[in-house]
Amino acid sequence: MAIEIEKKYRLTKKQYEAVRRRLPDIGATFQGKEFEENTLYGGKGLVVGRSVLRLRRVGDFAILTYKKRLPTSSSIKHQQEDETRVDDPEAINTILAALGFTPALVYEKRRETWVLGKAEIVIDELPFGLFMEIEGRERDIRTIETRLEARNLKCENLTYPQLTLENGKKSRGVIAARFKHARRR
Repeated sequence: MAIEIEKKYRLTKKQYEAVRRRLPDIGATFQGKEFEENTLYGGKGLVVGRSVLRLRRVGDFAILTYKKRLPTSSSIKHQQEDETRVDDPEAINTILAALGFTPALVYEKRRETWVLGKAEIVIDELPFGLFMEIEGRERDIRTIETRLEARNLKCENLTYPQLTLENGKKSRGVIAARFKHARRR
């Protein structure tokens, strides 16, 4: 069982631009950009707000992930996270449906990934806003937060699925937050 430790921030356009300028200055290495389509499934055994079964499509492959939030009073969240690469997203979707899991929520994301030491910093654009996540050990998160001068950024405690529930549109029983097709990639 892997434990994901991360802190998320909501960014204004100005803060987004400032963070992107500062990342190379603090020694972070750019890893690339990707477009993601994230589908979350509903079904027996999943507890809304505490556990997630997600299929993340990136290019020609996907990643199947199970996450379970662990209790904490910190703004740095801890989650059980188990995932595996899937070469045939349509086949896994069929398997999940046969097991009783159905798509409940979809959100798209443009992600920039940076690495500093053993920590990962991502800058995300979703249809409902700009965000930054720092993932690593708590000590590394706090150090990067200081080096990025991010201590005054607004911490976002809601997950992307929770934000999609608030901001998405329901169609055919699925709540979705998607970019306009012309802006996808």
